[in-house]
Formats: sequence, structure tokens, C-alpha cells
Amino acid sequence: MKTLFASTSRGLEELLKKELEQIGASECKIVQSGVYFNADETTLYQSLLWSRLASRILLPIAEFDIYSDLDLYSCVVNIKWTDIFAVDNSFVINFIGVNDFIRNSQYGALKIKDAIVDHFTRHTNERPNVAKQDPDIRLYAYLNKNRVTLSLDLSGDSLHQRGYRQQTGQAPLKESLAAAIIMRSGWQNDEPLIDPMCGSGTLLIEAAMIASKIPPGLHRKQWGFFAWKGFNPTRWNELLFTAKHNVCKSTTPFIGYDNNSVVLQRAEQNAIQAGVGDLITFAMQDVTQLTNPLPTASTGMIISNPPYGERLESEPALIALHTALGQRIKQNFGGWRLSLFSGAPQLLDCLQMRADKQFKAKNGPLDCVQKNYVIAKRDNSQLLNSPTLPALDFTNRLRKNKQKLEKWAAQQQLECYRLYDADLPEYNVAIDRYKDKVVIQEYAAPKNIEEQKARQRLFDIINATMSVLELNADQLILKTREKQKGKQQYQKLAQKQDYFLVHEYAINQRRTQFWVNVTDYLDTGLFLDHRLARKMIGEMSEGKDFLNLFAYTGSASVYAGLGNAKSTTTVDMSRTYLEWADRNLKQNGLTGKKHRLIQADCLLYLAQSEEQFDLIFIDPPTFSNSKRMHDTFDVQRDHLKLMTDLKRLLRPNGTIVFSNNKRGFKMDADGMQKLGLTYQDITDKTQSLDFKRNKHIHCCFIVRHQ
Repeated sequence: MKTLFASTSRGLEELLKKELEQIGASECKIVQSGVYFNADETTLYQSLLWSRLASRILLPIAEFDIYSDLDLYSCVVNIKWTDIFAVDNSFVINFIGVNDFIRNSQYGALKIKDAIVDHFTRHTNERPNVAKQDPDIRLYAYLNKNRVTLSLDLSGDSLHQRGYRQQTGQAPLKESLAAAIIMRSGWQNDEPLIDPMCGSGTLLIEAAMIASKIPPGLHRKQWGFFAWKGFNPTRWNELLFTAKHNVCKSTTPFIGYDNNSVVLQRAEQNAIQAGVGDLITFAMQDVTQLTNPLPTASTGMIISNPPYGERLESEPALIALHTALGQRIKQNFGGWRLSLFSGAPQLLDCLQMRADKQFKAKNGPLDCVQKNYVIAKRDNSQLLNSPTLPALDFTNRLRKNKQKLEKWAAQQQLECYRLYDADLPEYNVAIDRYKDKVVIQEYAAPKNIEEQKARQRLFDIINATMSVLELNADQLILKTREKQKGKQQYQKLAQKQDYFLVHEYAINQRRTQFWVNVTDYLDTGLFLDHRLARKMIGEMSEGKDFLNLFAYTGSASVYAGLGNAKSTTTVDMSRTYLEWADRNLKQNGLTGKKHRLIQADCLLYLAQSEEQFDLIFIDPPTFSNSKRMHDTFDVQRDHLKLMTDLKRLLRPNGTIVFSNNKRGFKMDADGMQKLGLTYQDITDKTQSLDFKRNKHIHCCFIVRHQ
């Protein structure tokens, strides 16, 4: 009888203990990430051959306390290594742990290696080789404070490597974790099993092997115990022969779907390698088209590991996928059961189903959850009467806006416009269309709204938007908008470089063209609410020298240039946005020295420039950090200082178009009079139909000399 240690993923210890007891182990004791157990020779080999959950099975060789690196060497050199493996076998040391005198694992491994080599040299006058790749013998040393446990790895390669999986998808499950998911799902061997997003097929293959009584270690060519002197090849071969003889091919239907033909080919090859290729039917199908391929089966099991993302930009597609999965399952699989394993539990909320059981587990470093559901049987009337979308008030409002604004945009020949702008307070988002792309900007929820509730509302918004606007998942982009500080407004969100052209109003019979990017930045490159102000600038520009301050991507400069301005000067502090502006100008045929781009702090430029202009457009930020004006700029507080500098740059008959987004902004009438400037509020004239509801989206003024 030997004491062994079986390691496993955290969260699977109890399941592993139960499995080992079924194999024949005794005195099982759970510790973190593993189970200690006692086994005779037969059970030792059976645990290696049959455990679907263990990562490694280790045979402890020695355990001792050390108080220096010399102690480590001395204790190891006195172990009878010649009784454990032969000098012509290669070996490797895996050392885990540090303390005051073993300060890194490489040093600990080196001391053990030296001790083993010296032992062999003394007793055989030969030394074994150390091989980091494919060693005959693997040894594990665990150092906890001053206590060292030294073990022989009987497994060789990790036991999750069954030998059947040659190729995988992007985020494969370990075979041992897949087996745990199958066990925790409650699936019975004679039940039909479907994986609607099967990827490389691991879940189905593990289930088919269980149903067919195929040992998980049957296809392994190499074992860690082959070079162990305690290895009994006769007993091992007897157990191997019996296991092969007892394999019985299951008649249970196993069906896997995926929307990627390349991945499906890999899954089919993996299943053949595992010996279950003839048991599993793989077919290409998107989850949004999922139907029951076994309508006569009164019950069955659906198990899957749906994709989940870590970036916000991936959420619309994933929310749509999970919502569609929930709808298709409820419609087509009444009386069946469902088990889903996910690293993003909130996505499972999109199923709109209540879990019967749930389990926690680790997938590598990621905390995951497995939820089991019973799918209720529904008659046709229930399906017809149940609402297909949550948030019906939001859905109805968006549908109404769509009908009105799509017709208006077509008449105006606009490809970009706002569809919804927090019309309903509880659904606090803005929704903008850019050609065939739709951007949802989620405004930060108030602190008194529970995070889970705000998240669920966002999921409802995304689902309803995709349904009402008839979008594919890749057409929807999600962003979160908060108050920006410092340089946050210039920071990238992604690196897709997904630019595309959109068109706006025509100036002199030439439609304006702009490059937009709806993924990489918080803003897209085109402020939609300034559309009419830009058009006005184009109509006012002929023969004039035009200055565009805080120019962003230069859209106003494009309108001025197409309006036959004598010259355009575009000023912004961001090199990224100036390069974008340059691209916009060139796209509209506006090139040459008459179209200048200047990278500068606009406030410093205003204070220092000696040039004069006929037409100036300025759209300053509401608030900004600056080296002038008490280190900050506030448009309400500092607009008179701004106007003082602008007046100096403005020719006698010139015009300033002054815009900002400060809610409740008020022009200082007395101060403007003292400066010798007149102003006219033209905000109403610059608000197009898609922004009529939000009267405070911006304010706009025409300013001239008295």
C-alpha cells in the first residue's frame, strides 16, 4: 500500500476524491488543489489510467526539514536514488517554493540535481543526464517554510493531455476540466447530448469516452512510471488489456455545432484520434439557428462553454449570442436540461432563465461558474404570448425614433445621425448610426443604481437595439462615456484601425466626406450635433481666411475648404487628430499651402498669434487643464478672456462662430459690450431633428465687432 497525491484544478477536489474512491482508493484526504490517497499496486495503475480529473499523480519519496541549502543537499544525496531509477535514465527537477535561504526555485532545483548526480557518481561511477525536454523521470520538490516534500511524478506529461487533441480552437478547455463539467452537469450516459458551440469538440469527446468506457489514458504513449524501478509491466499490461477489452461503443446521440468550418474539421479529427469519431455528429450551424435535431426525444442534455470576452467592445456580440441561445433553447428544447460553463456569469443572465444549480471552478487563472438549468415545457400559446424582448418601453421608443429619423436622414442624404439620446431616464444611453454601424454610448449610471441592475438594463438595451435595427452582432459597438479628465479624451480604446468613409451635406455640389473610426476612440471623429454649424460655415466661407480652433479632426475646415475659403488654418493640440484632419482634407481634394495644420495649445496660439482671419470657428472644451488662466480653463468663467484674444485675430468685418457644450452656458452681455463685440444666439438654427429633444447638447453664437 502506497500513499499518493493526485493534483487537480482548484474547485475540483471534492469531485476528484469521489472519482478516486470509485476507482478503489482509500483514506482519501482533500487538500488545496489535490487529494492524498492510499492505493495498492492495482489501484495505483488504475488511478493513472482512469482518472479523468487528476492533473498529475505523485508518489512521495521523502519528506524532511531543512535549515540551510546544505541541509537540502545532504537530505537528498542520502536517498537511495539507484533504487528509484537507473543511471542511464534522464531526469528533471521541478522545484516549487522559496524561503530565507532558497530564494528562487532554480537554485533549489540546482541543489537537488547536484545531490542526485553526486549520489549516482558515488555508487555507480556514472552520472545521469538532466533533460528538460522529454525526461524519463520527473521529480517534484515542494518547499513550504522549512519543510520539503520530494515526489516522483508517475504521470509524465500532465494527465489532461489524453493524446487525442492535435489542434484546438482559440480558447480550449483542458480535457480534465471538460470531464468535470460533464460530471457536474448531471448528464446520464444514455441521454442525447448536444453542444451548440462545440469548438474543438472537447466536451463531446470526453462525454463519448465516458459513455463508451474508454479510459482517458488509453491513448497515451509515454508514462512517468515507465522508468521507475518499481514499475510492474506485467500488471500494467493486464490492466491495459482489460480496459481495452471492456470498451463498449455507446449508442447515445452526440451532436456538435459550430459556425467555423475549420474548427469543426479539427473537432472531427480529435474525435477520430480519441476513438469516438463514429459516435459524434458534427455540423456547421450558427447558434442563432439552433433547432432540436431530435424532436422525438422527450429529454436530453445541452452542454456548452460559450465564448466570453474581457473587453467592453466584445460585449454586444456576446450579449446577442447568449440572448439568441436562450431564446432558441426555450423555444425548441422543452423538457431538456442545460449546463453552461462561463468565465462571465453576467452573460448567462441574458438567457433569461433561472439556474437550478451552480458550481464554481478555475479555468487557468480565471474564476468561472457552471450553471445547470431545467428547460420548462411550453405550449405554442405560451411562446406566442411571451414577449420576445425585455424593456418594451425602450423598444417601442427606439422603434418610433427609427421610423421618423430614417426617413428624415434619407431626405437629407445623411449617413450618420442620432437615433436615441436618453429619451427614457432609466435607459441612459445615446445611440448613433454611422452608415451600417451603430454605436451605443452608455452614460455612467448614478451611484444609487445597483451595478447588477444597471448591467441588466444595458443587456436589455443591446438586445432591443439589435432587434429593432436588425443588426448583426459585429455592427454594434458599445462604449461607456464618463467625465473626461486631463488627456483621457485622447487615449485609445482599441487598436483596430477600422476607419471608413461617411458623407454629409453637399457644399458647392460636392458632398463632404469624412473618415470615422467607431472602435478605437471614445469619440468617432465626427461630432454629429455640430452638423448644421459646419454646413453654415461652408456657406459663409467663400473668399475668406478661415481659422478652426480646437479643431479635432478638421471637419469644419473641410466645409470651409469646399466653400471656397481663401485659406484654412486648423489648430489642435493632438497630433493624432491633426493627422486625421489632414486625411479628411485630402479626401475632399483640399491640399496645398492654403490648407495649414498647426499642432499647438489653442489658448497659447490665441495669445501669441499675430495673424488675422475673416471667419473663426471655435468649439472649446467645457473644462481643460492649461498652463494659463490659473492652470485650468473653464468656458463659462474664461470666455471673456477667450473673446479678448479672438477679437485681436478677427478682421473688422469678420465673424466668429462660437460653440460649446456647457449645459446652461450664459454669455456675459456686459462684458461683451465692454469688449466691443456683439453676439447672436443661433443655437436653435444649429440643432437638427435628431438632436431637437436635447436642447442642451450644445449652444452656438455668432460674434462680430460692434
